[in-house]
Amino acid sequence: MNIYQEVILAFIYRNINFQMEPIMFYINFVFYLQGLLIVGIYLLTWFLSNSWLAGLLASIFYIFNKNDTNRVSSAIPLRECFSLPFLWVQAAALTIYFKPAVSRWLERLSLTAVAFSTFFFCLFWQFNQFIMMLQAFALFGVWVLGLIPASKIKKVMLCQLCSLLLVCLLQFGNKMILGSLAVSFIIVSLTLLSVFKSPSESGSVFFNLLRVVGLSFISLSLMFLLSSVLKVLFQIDADEHIFTFLSDKFTQRDTKNFDSRIYLCLQIFGFITYDVFERLTENFVLPVYVPTHLILLLILVYTVLHRWRSQVKDNKQTDNKENVSEYYFEKHPDIAFHIVLAVFFGALAIITLRMKYFWTPYVCVFAALGVGNEDLWSFVLRLTKASNKHMGVSQVTLVRSALLVLTIAVVTGKLLPGVMKELEGKYEFWDPDTVELMEWIVKNTKPTDSFTGSMQLLAGVKLCTLRPITNHPHYEDKYLRQKTKQLYQIYGKQPPEHVHNILKKYNSNYIILEDSICRAPSREGCRTPDIVDIDNGVMPDDYFKIPDLIVSKIPRFCEMVRHQTQEYAKFFKAVFQNKTFRIYKVL
Repeated sequence: MNIYQEVILAFIYRNINFQMEPIMFYINFVFYLQGLLIVGIYLLTWFLSNSWLAGLLASIFYIFNKNDTNRVSSAIPLRECFSLPFLWVQAAALTIYFKPAVSRWLERLSLTAVAFSTFFFCLFWQFNQFIMMLQAFALFGVWVLGLIPASKIKKVMLCQLCSLLLVCLLQFGNKMILGSLAVSFIIVSLTLLSVFKSPSESGSVFFNLLRVVGLSFISLSLMFLLSSVLKVLFQIDADEHIFTFLSDKFTQRDTKNFDSRIYLCLQIFGFITYDVFERLTENFVLPVYVPTHLILLLILVYTVLHRWRSQVKDNKQTDNKENVSEYYFEKHPDIAFHIVLAVFFGALAIITLRMKYFWTPYVCVFAALGVGNEDLWSFVLRLTKASNKHMGVSQVTLVRSALLVLTIAVVTGKLLPGVMKELEGKYEFWDPDTVELMEWIVKNTKPTDSFTGSMQLLAGVKLCTLRPITNHPHYEDKYLRQKTKQLYQIYGKQPPEHVHNILKKYNSNYIILEDSICRAPSREGCRTPDIVDIDNGVMPDDYFKIPDLIVSKIPRFCEMVRHQTQEYAKFFKAVFQNKTFRIYKVL
């Protein structure tokens, strides 16, 4: 479903003579995309702060915090390595588009960039609808608060909706997108934006607060209702495992569900860990980000409340603007959008560690913005009486630039030596057992022979040998999830004839067993064999305490088949073995 990036790269490679190996072309292209991501971060910060030095500082923060801002150094082919660069290009384009005083041609150019970057982000990542939903929440929020006009919000939401529907079409009718909460919320929001007028600057605080709460409640209620209707209408059940996982995660119950346990037992799907905050603090970015984001949030709240309390005054363009907190977001509605979106991304990172890569770039951006924002420094200098009321713009700019240069020098001086030392290390891939496995498959099996094994291993088998596989890591399809659960009985406590029947049902010619899975040490019910046992209602080997589990007298298949007793040998023939893998032919 998500291989369009490889299709595009293959087309480019076949039609342009790059004079390099395909694998090097692939790797280089992914690294070029990470360069595009940093360009997006740089431009986003520059547009927000009106300082190219702030953009440089944000890029430096991003690079020096690479362990928490991306995963490209450890896993190049990840879908997010292709999609995330376009998200930050979109963020930079949105910043230009939301600025109040922008020329017509620049507005059209930025909206075009938003449309294309949104489409490519959605095309290249399977969880695109969740990020689009959070973006739609932020867009709806800045509209309902009266910070950005409905006309601009509707155009951006239309870009989101068209991108999602086009990706659905390109993925051969991916129903999961049609029934997603993102699509439903965007449709509901577009309707509400067309029906309700933008909030006025007059009226009581209570009236406006009631309006915000009411519209938010209506939009969320209609979102769930429309999503439910679409799922019934199109018979969509591809994403039910996600909601089951979220329910099990937040209720902290000992679930027996196979799909939920697979997610819950992976650290990347757990809550954010303390060491993330430690690293971000040690690398200087978090201590600057936290006060900056908090101050901007407080100014945002004050601005909204001030507009709700006050009537439009004749002198609005004179004395009031001496106080940055009363007009700041009238001048910078683009910053208001990013403040709200960063809150949503931060919440997402806290509840799911894997999603921190959407929040940590914002940490870098807002940290640089805190150091390099001219209006904020002007306000701070006035509050601290460091200057008189009529302090010149050039003086504020000088202070800001000096602080940016000083921060860049300190951060680079402290962190660059560690990076240079890391670059001195030379590493080489060394996995002879896996290489031996792949070579044996290529030499000793037919191109039409199919293989069953763990999802992560079979992805490599497919890539290296081009052999058919019975299950793979694409988990956004209910049939494939059920199929994987059945095929994983090779690691459960099942009789050989039962496993044989399952493998024959799915036309599997060979099974690959891994001792690193079969004989994995106890992990409180989180080993793959334990997950299979618990889903089957069987007590795992470490007697993990979940109610209503029974103790099975049937031995574990992956362990017993190695002995090739008559009971097992009549169904499975051992054909290959090394220190890590065992292959059995299904008879």
